[in-house]
Amino acid sequence: MKRYMEIRGWLMLFFFACLLVSSFGRELKLMEYKTNSSFVYNHTFAIVMVEYASAVYISDMTALFTWTCSRCHGLTEGFEVVQLVVDVESCLQSYVGVAKDPQAIIIAFRGTRGTSIQNWIEDLFWKQLDLDYPGMAGAKVHSGFYRAYHCTTVRPAILNAVKEAKEAYGDLDIIVTGHSMGGAIAAFCAFDLIVNHNVSNVQVVTFGQPRIGNAAFASYYSKYLPKTIRVTHGHDIVPHLPPYFSMLPRKTYHHFPREVWLQDTSSKSTCLALNHETVCDDSGEDPDCSRSVVGNSIQDHLSYYGVEFPTDDPGTCWIVMDPLLVEYGSTDSEGNVILFKNPATSILGQTADTK
Repeated sequence: MKRYMEIRGWLMLFFFACLLVSSFGRELKLMEYKTNSSFVYNHTFAIVMVEYASAVYISDMTALFTWTCSRCHGLTEGFEVVQLVVDVESCLQSYVGVAKDPQAIIIAFRGTRGTSIQNWIEDLFWKQLDLDYPGMAGAKVHSGFYRAYHCTTVRPAILNAVKEAKEAYGDLDIIVTGHSMGGAIAAFCAFDLIVNHNVSNVQVVTFGQPRIGNAAFASYYSKYLPKTIRVTHGHDIVPHLPPYFSMLPRKTYHHFPREVWLQDTSSKSTCLALNHETVCDDSGEDPDCSRSVVGNSIQDHLSYYGVEFPTDDPGTCWIVMDPLLVEYGSTDSEGNVILFKNPATSILGQTADTK
């Protein structure tokens, strides 16, 4: 790890120098960062959402679809999965369902899988702002993050499930969540629902999410999705990537608000571990939050609010499914799986409207 950090430091210096040189003599016309973030952080709500974000890592499709997995209890009891989608080609997984408390449609995306997390982190350093977000002047994002949601089987499946759930349960709020890469996809999903499909009352809670766009994109995002909480933990390396350069604010990635920074501390008097939570400013890049420390920990990336996120061996991208679930799903020529359960009866004590 020490050797890795030394190499990473030299690479960051080289990358910074290249950005500085390329900016000379140019009049940049990208939007300045503006914010509309006003969401109030709720600890209990975040504790519930981290359970949903961790459950989507389950590879047992039967346990996940029926919500009987080892993580599918306690704070998430009574949740009903409407749709489960696995894009095998891109190694993505997501589910849509309806919760009792909070009464909402919940969409969750799985984080990095199918390669070693360290290789993925190293790759994050080099991701460029190489795509103009459609219809948003000056907004640039990384094409890989964008296409992971927009150009896979995930997007149409999610949109269909949201439509079906709203028809069955009424106009419930939507909460989108995810950890790591799943957080990046969650952000694009929520933005898509608001901007392209006129869905209202969308909230976002992500954990250990990387940066996904520039300052102009962060401004648009904050305008349309002010109810967003982006949780970071200690020295988690992923929220520090792709790199942010404060001296080149218009040429670099920029987080959207609002960050909540979790810090693990200890009391010398009681010898007890303490958790400190800082609600950061609305800039998205608060220098007094996670940016105030070196992002060098994979361990902090894999633990949020005491919930441990799994790691995988390189090359693994597999699922287990009971043959009895075939009647609920379909598999395309690429092996992508979509399991859908018609939400005929509301678990919220309401009578579902029939079509």
